[in-house]
Amino acid sequence: MKIKKLSTILLIIILLAIGTVVAVFIGYRKVSNAPELLLSSIKDGANLSLGKIRQTATRDGKKEWSLEAGSAHYMENEKKAILKDLFITYFLEDDQKVYLNADQGILKTDTNDIEFSGNVVIRNENYRLTTEKLSYEHKRRFIFTDDPVNISGDASELSAASATFDLAANKIVLTGNVEAAISRDFAPIQGLSKP
Repeated sequence: MKIKKLSTILLIIILLAIGTVVAVFIGYRKVSNAPELLLSSIKDGANLSLGKIRQTATRDGKKEWSLEAGSAHYMENEKKAILKDLFITYFLEDDQKVYLNADQGILKTDTNDIEFSGNVVIRNENYRLTTEKLSYEHKRRFIFTDDPVNISGDASELSAASATFDLAANKIVLTGNVEAAISRDFAPIQGLSKP
């Protein structure tokens, strides 16, 4: 009788231990897959450093961009996150995507604006733009830089002192010292204009 009672108690303890481990694991996975849950639970004014993160910005139920970073340092008082090793996908109206890589970025958490720096590369299926610094304004969906840019494709190469890319209109404007090298197989860059 005592052995049966002891076995029952041990079984209950084992089941409780397994249940606790499963609950902690599920809670950890929930936070690691949605770091904004962790950020929202942190007291005001706190700083936080995280490993790899993912974040998606939506407007009216539509994805506008999706961000992945190797690490993030969140500063509540300054309403910003310093991100390292960034990869962002921008979703355009015509179901096209634009990809951006950078060594570092500063995400303004109150506006979703982002400043990129270090080996900044924007690319789509046809072209690749490189520069050292770039900014994204979330409200207008504009990417812009006052640093020199180079744009290369299969049959053309362009350079300019600065550029603005309107994601909503899928249009890029190059300004200052614009130069182009075009091969005979050139197909015009859709949405490209010079003021």
